[in-house]
Amino acid sequence: MLDTAATPIARFEKLRVEFQTKDGVVTGVEDVSFEVGPGETVCIVGESGSGKSVSSLSLMRLVEYGGGEIANGRLLFDRKDGDELDLAKAGPDLMRTIRGNEIGMIFQEPMTALNPVFTVGRQLTEGLRVHRGMSQRQAEARALELMNQVRIPEPERRLKQYPHELSGGMRQRVVIAMALACKPRLLIADEPTTALDVTIQAEILALMDRLKRETGTAVMFITHDMAVVAQMADRVVVMFRGNKVEEGPVEQIFENPQHPYTKALLAAVPKLGEMTGKDLPEPMRLLGHEQDEIKPIPGTDTPLLKVENLITRFPVRGGFFRRHIANVHATEDVSFTINKGQTLSLVGESGCGKSTAGRSILRLVEPLSGKIDLDGTDIMALSQSELREARRDMQMIFQDPFASLNPQMQLCDQVAEPIHNFKTATGSAVMDKVANLFDRVELPRSFMRRFPHELSGGQRQRIAIARALALNPKLIVADEAVSALDVSVQAQVLNLMMELQADLGLSYLFISHDMAVVERVSHNVGVMYLGRIVELGPRRSVFENPQHPYTKALMSAVPVADPRQRKSEKDLNFKPIPSPIHPAGYEPGRSEYAEIEPGHFVLTSDSGY
Repeated sequence: MLDTAATPIARFEKLRVEFQTKDGVVTGVEDVSFEVGPGETVCIVGESGSGKSVSSLSLMRLVEYGGGEIANGRLLFDRKDGDELDLAKAGPDLMRTIRGNEIGMIFQEPMTALNPVFTVGRQLTEGLRVHRGMSQRQAEARALELMNQVRIPEPERRLKQYPHELSGGMRQRVVIAMALACKPRLLIADEPTTALDVTIQAEILALMDRLKRETGTAVMFITHDMAVVAQMADRVVVMFRGNKVEEGPVEQIFENPQHPYTKALLAAVPKLGEMTGKDLPEPMRLLGHEQDEIKPIPGTDTPLLKVENLITRFPVRGGFFRRHIANVHATEDVSFTINKGQTLSLVGESGCGKSTAGRSILRLVEPLSGKIDLDGTDIMALSQSELREARRDMQMIFQDPFASLNPQMQLCDQVAEPIHNFKTATGSAVMDKVANLFDRVELPRSFMRRFPHELSGGQRQRIAIARALALNPKLIVADEAVSALDVSVQAQVLNLMMELQADLGLSYLFISHDMAVVERVSHNVGVMYLGRIVELGPRRSVFENPQHPYTKALMSAVPVADPRQRKSEKDLNFKPIPSPIHPAGYEPGRSEYAEIEPGHFVLTSDSGY
């Protein structure tokens, strides 16, 4: 048990943070007090805008760089040499020595935390040389040790690579290694696994737990995922609209939540297995919303999209003359059908080819071969101008709405843009249509004059959905469309997408790594591994009777929202994924399937798993 008499490493006392905006003062955190003890993991949970990240940025004194100001309260930090320091009053020079050295931080988006122009090795050694005064050789040895600690394969090679050459999970491991480099007393992890796959998330959580035990570091873990909280926390602080509404040991919060908001948060988590015994997807019940009778969405038996033997490869060039020496086999012999008004989900880890499959169908990347038939139109045979016309029927929602929206355009103009481009409406009819789309995605019309940076993540994703709907498409490819959203916002956006499907007869190709979400929304599911579909069938068959070993491994990695069922690293024996890069002349075999039950297929030719 933790020694409660020990001095807490960090103490928040009546913290208040204010932001100056053009509409006056906005309070980010109102009056928050809690503490983090040595060797303890305190999880701070809440939705976007609840003030959880603002509290951590205040402790690092980074909140000033985002226009915030600590208006009141003390931030006490117990330093290595035993002095207690109020960070709210510390000067910039002192903060520079504390940041990275005594308080490490892992950010949500690894690509923004890494510098794209320096190698991984240079970025890992920089902090060690600045804070620890190590020589180049010592720093390199320590960097290698850290890479091994976070279980990065081939660490010597990785140190020479640049961030863009690593997958998302690898980049996040590098960021964790950087945060741990100087052995900080306190580690702040801000949504460190939100954008990662289930399997990599499971490994990274187990890794952080192990490193915490080995080094005795205190961890302040910020997340909106209750299953992650169950896996990691000793104590939980629940935040809502800038205030702490509940605090307690993790078992107590899960088994006996007191505050209505905590109860709502736990109820909004889609749980794997909730849909057992149901054939059709159905919307979630949202707390605080009066809902009519929830109706499942049957869809139709008429095919809309048929994909046959789709192969997409990317050339790898190398050598002095930049010759074509190898190929990345991104999708290999992929076939599936989506019916009108139904959803097919593709699941798998990053790098399995699911996003490439989605982009190949829209020909945003050019497939090497295969057949794509959308409602009788042969997409592969179209010229560029015909393809532009055909894209009215198929639209895409991307994972990161901030990157797919133009920061300098008002939202009404962004939603109206496809309407202007295809001239589907003119004059005042355009803004009427846009206003209706805002109503459809449940955003107030007053938002039409706003800019993307004035919205939360969930609101931005709604704008992306409104824009995809502007041309009345038949098919929407949703690429990880809800993976970066909060639990309750995610539930609202998913319900919105399903309502639209029921009303407009839309078909979705839903690309995701979140098994619980896929179970909730899908009619059919395809599990992808190394560019191939290894299992495909009706959702119920795949989830209740998984046959392929990889599907089973994916299911076992899903974190359970129960603190008494934690997974340790030894429970997660994933095989490392082989490289999808093969020499230029290499031709892999065809995919062969066995039909286990009607419509439920499992790959029988060797998939390497």
